[in-house]
Amino acid sequence: MSETFTLDPQLANDSIELMDFPLCKLLLANDSNYPWFILVPKVAGITEVFQLEWQDQQQLLNESSLLSEFLLQEFGGDKMNVAALGNVVEQLHLHHVVRFNTDISWPKPIWGQHLAAPYSSEDLAGLKARLVPKLASILPG
Repeated sequence: MSETFTLDPQLANDSIELMDFPLCKLLLANDSNYPWFILVPKVAGITEVFQLEWQDQQQLLNESSLLSEFLLQEFGGDKMNVAALGNVVEQLHLHHVVRFNTDISWPKPIWGQHLAAPYSSEDLAGLKARLVPKLASILPG
């Protein structure tokens, strides 16, 4: 019997679910210091990219590339940081952070630099309304 995919409790606690891509769940990190998004492949028991079936590896790369290009254009950032660390949350997930040479952590990594600044309900609603329809329109299928 195969496992059922469930989102890691820490990811669920620290982020907001935005939408589903063909392979991944798209999350928004609840930290308004940065445009910070997370892709989580909806495959149970996976901690590393190489554990995915080859087709899913390709799909993850496609979804990550599509998201990265969209976010960099949408937010007008200076740099796109993409990382799969897994030191704290083992479940495979890819961080996508739009960086600006004026952000509070530049040029250092974002982790451990500043306390998270959670989104207000108004800002969150506005961000969802702005991004989700645009993303849905560019997703294949």
